Amino acid sequence: MERTVGDDIGTRGCRMGGERHEPPPDGFEAELDQIAALNSLDAPRREPPDGRGPGAAALPGEAGRRRDSLLLSAGHTIGESDSLEEALRLVAGLYAPDFPLDGQCVFGIDEGSLSALGQYGFRPGGGADQGFRMPMATGYPAAEVARTGRAVFLASTQEYRRRFPATWQLSARKDRNAWAFLPLVTAGRVVGVWLAAFRSPVAFTTSERALLTVTSRMIAQVLERARASRAELALSRGLRLSMRTAGPALTGLSVATRYVPTGGGLMVGGDWYDSIDLPSGRLALVIGDVQGHDVHAAGLMAQLRTAVHAYAAEGHGPDAVLARASRFLTTLDEDRFATCIYIEADPSTGNLHIARAGHPHPVLRTPDGTCLIKHISGGLPLGLMPGEEDYPVDTLRLHDGEVLMLCTDGLIENGGHDMYSGWVRVRDAFSPGPVEDLEGMADRLMSAVLSPEPGAREGAAARDGDDIALLLVRRDSGQPQVEANRRRLVLTIGQDQAEGLAEARAELKALLYDWARPDQVDTAVLLATELLGNVLVHTDQDGSLTAYVTGETGRRRLLVEVMDRGDELPHQRTPGELASSGRGLLLLDILADQWGVRPEPEGKTAWFALAEAPPETGGATT
Repeated sequence: MERTVGDDIGTRGCRMGGERHEPPPDGFEAELDQIAALNSLDAPRREPPDGRGPGAAALPGEAGRRRDSLLLSAGHTIGESDSLEEALRLVAGLYAPDFPLDGQCVFGIDEGSLSALGQYGFRPGGGADQGFRMPMATGYPAAEVARTGRAVFLASTQEYRRRFPATWQLSARKDRNAWAFLPLVTAGRVVGVWLAAFRSPVAFTTSERALLTVTSRMIAQVLERARASRAELALSRGLRLSMRTAGPALTGLSVATRYVPTGGGLMVGGDWYDSIDLPSGRLALVIGDVQGHDVHAAGLMAQLRTAVHAYAAEGHGPDAVLARASRFLTTLDEDRFATCIYIEADPSTGNLHIARAGHPHPVLRTPDGTCLIKHISGGLPLGLMPGEEDYPVDTLRLHDGEVLMLCTDGLIENGGHDMYSGWVRVRDAFSPGPVEDLEGMADRLMSAVLSPEPGAREGAAARDGDDIALLLVRRDSGQPQVEANRRRLVLTIGQDQAEGLAEARAELKALLYDWARPDQVDTAVLLATELLGNVLVHTDQDGSLTAYVTGETGRRRLLVEVMDRGDELPHQRTPGELASSGRGLLLLDILADQWGVRPEPEGKTAWFALAEAPPETGGATT
């Protein structure tokens, strides 16, 4: 029995992935070149098997080549169609008087039945309607193709009646006289059947069968992508619904969250947030970002999020949770990494135990609206270097009326901003408004990031960047709120964290962002650095810095205290010109309005105070 191009389609597995907007493989063009060659070699049409005679003339080679050229030029467009209906409409453009393609239908295979997924050119009420459903065991050409994976070509009504007597009448009343049923194959599996119906008899020469085969492969690609898109949509919708949108009902803490997908086209990508109720009234707050914006990133995110939840429920501390999550991610995908912040919060005290894995630092908003980037010790992103899971834990106390913001980098960089300009935009949106309106703060942040930039076209939105996850947590109290004109900064620098000096300087400058005299800010930073440096150089203890700003603007007072557990009290010396140390207390005496050293039950505290001076006049710059 002579084999044709169409007969082979059931055994030739097509590499049709679910990736979006993938152009047809190069093999399509090669096959079309072969079809054009077949057109030039096709002899005049053999008499159709029903004995119609030579009235159905062969397709002239020139006309066939024109149609093949049309398919070649339209092939990429068909393969990239956004919907099955659009693809069938484009295929209908192959109609020619000697190739009278008049109707199409795509059947899907679902639980042992055929169902119509889409049609073009059929009138309502026929077998190709969307409501069509037929058992696979039925003696219908499409069912046979679905069972065997081999194309069926029916050149006339008589052949249809002879080969499929039980169902030929389904098509006999449609004023069509030839039919081609071709399998739609992806990854070597038949996932559907394409029906092409013709107004007049067609002999289905070798070149015509090859042309229909290539077209069916394009339609299979569109069908597979549509299925993948629906699966991605269902996955992302389910993941998004699983993320909590309201804060936990815990006395002492309020939480507001937002999630906006902007980069990958899905309803959710690799970003996530979570709040997890822990034993003894504690709360775990998590925010993370898996590398990538595709459905694979969303799937990894779902598994990683579940793992973090499980490790937290087992009672592990923040460092252990991140270390285990890192090893877990490595087992899932060695080529992807994730950033994350994990916080174990005690609502009764406001203490936050924080571990960070390569994630952007959190931001602290004081009751008066001042925003500080809180530099948290951290380790490598999850899954980046197996065996190097070391995540130090920092402790931060959240005071009444203070708000801590956790976010993914999309909030900072969306819309083409760098880390600096993006931070300024976020700070300006985060600062205003009453502390009681946590949801309003979240809305302002989202609006500032997603609203069009000045000069953008009307209706445009800044959705060209990474996905955005946002989590705000506020310390509440049944007592009256602290004074709005009081600010506080608390941080600790360990003996092995010399880089913390730079972070302390940055946070102190942020605390004094609106101080009237910039030179006084520089003085405060210098003196605080000296006190912390003395602790790190002359003791083997950690240094703890606390800074307070009190009073009305223009008449404020800064108090900075540095405490350590060392027993030796400092004493003032007169260093020589070449001395490398001994200037700390001398600087305090010259530059501070007040200073002192007081013993503590364990250790000592060195402190200084500065009163806000009026702004300089006479052309001074800020």
